[in-house]
Amino acid sequence: MAAVRIIIPTALRQYAANHDAVEVDAESVEEALGGLVGRFDQLRRHLYSDDGRLRNFVNVYVNEEDIRYLGRDATTLKQGDTISIVPSIAGGSSSLMDRLASKRKDILMPAEIKRYSRHLILPEVGMAGQLKLKQSSALIIGAGGLGVPLTQYLGAAGVGRLGIVDFDVIDETNLQRQVLYGTRDVGRKKIEVAKERVAQINPNVDVQTYGTRLTSENALDILKDYDVVIDGTDNFPTRYLVNDATVLLKKPNVYGSIFRFEGQASVFDAAKGPCYRCLYAEPPPPGLVPSCAEGGVLGVLPGIVGSIQAIEAIKLLLGRGDSLIGRLLVFDALRMTFRELRLRKNPECPICGSNPTIKELIDYEEFCGLRGPAEQVGEELQITVEELKGKIDQGQAVVLLDVREPMEWEIARLDKRSSCRWPKCRPA
Repeated sequence: MAAVRIIIPTALRQYAANHDAVEVDAESVEEALGGLVGRFDQLRRHLYSDDGRLRNFVNVYVNEEDIRYLGRDATTLKQGDTISIVPSIAGGSSSLMDRLASKRKDILMPAEIKRYSRHLILPEVGMAGQLKLKQSSALIIGAGGLGVPLTQYLGAAGVGRLGIVDFDVIDETNLQRQVLYGTRDVGRKKIEVAKERVAQINPNVDVQTYGTRLTSENALDILKDYDVVIDGTDNFPTRYLVNDATVLLKKPNVYGSIFRFEGQASVFDAAKGPCYRCLYAEPPPPGLVPSCAEGGVLGVLPGIVGSIQAIEAIKLLLGRGDSLIGRLLVFDALRMTFRELRLRKNPECPICGSNPTIKELIDYEEFCGLRGPAEQVGEELQITVEELKGKIDQGQAVVLLDVREPMEWEIARLDKRSSCRWPKCRPA
């Protein structure tokens, strides 16, 4: 006989004198449960049907192993084993069954089979493919416009381990397109809210968050343990950093970018095709290409491009279909057109070419021209809105030159009659 411990779930403790665990001596699960109901007879009708069989809505685990995949009631026990009784419960939180399912990477649990049923009937996915997704990992760089649909769809698809890198907090301007977040989330860290939402979408997914800026110092350590890296960034230094890190680590890089009404998507894998540097050898000069914050973006666009990235990531993890390696997909939302452009590997590429010169991560701020003194505006030429108002209120002569776009002028502008009360204060 082996001394084993039976964990009593919260829902059944009232029928077991409020015990959360009971010690019994038994050689099999059947004997252990028999000893339990023998001690607490009120438990019998909750565990067994009238014919003496375990009820369908009650699952039993031995050391986190489902006895249905072992020897059922006849499963033998050894000294120190733990038996967990897992009845179905109503409620909004994830059950022990869900948590156990996330730990088992070698099989699909019954609840997972039901969850992923629409995947399982696809010949290209099936049980083997879904299990492969469960055993795989993907890292999302950025939890913004592109990162939001990536987080939602990869989590829902059952990618076993999902990493999210972001150091930003939610702002009201994000809500127009980053539909993972709500008004009440404003001011919270994006990764915290994203992790909560994924747990609601699919509690079987292990979400790892990195609340830091991706840098040359930490990129290799963060990226190395993931099967696929997905670029959801919004700036050139990080984009080149992600590219170089994935090339050095020999990992695929699922690329996406958005601006106003246009989006791009591709997959860069230096082992099979070009990298991002093969497409854009150098970044544009600072300030030449406006960001989404400066130029705007249609709220739906990142959902479309991010979903394309999610599809590409899933295909890579499954090893199915034709990926966008060597192809650049360009989407124009205004014209509702997709164009496909062929990409070639550049033999002179400094990181993936025949004779690479970049063999470690560099200073990407400097590479993109963001550290050079020529691009820095001297403090004597800078002024805040408050300081400007103070000068006007004090009667100082100022000239305001508004160089914004017409649509920006329509949103907000100084009223010449009310704000510029002095002869030399004239908007131009």
